[in-house]
Amino acid sequence: MSMSGGFEGSFLGDASKLKDSDRLECGICWAVYDPALGDEHWGIPPGTPFTALPEHWRCPQCDAPQHKFMVLADD
Repeated sequence: MSMSGGFEGSFLGDASKLKDSDRLECGICWAVYDPALGDEHWGIPPGTPFTALPEHWRCPQCDAPQHKFMVLADD
């Protein structure tokens, strides 16, 4: 799993509690990573869960590291 350092925003940093479909929001600039869309900026294909992002992936808008992302509540 690429998030060996955990993330601070949700589940006390326990990435194993993330669902593949979870959307996460950057705690710095509020950009949303939606696995259904992927990330064109970093060449991440649609269908890629947040936990499968490569270690070098950072927020495409503000360059924040992965651990700054928080799970968005389901609608």
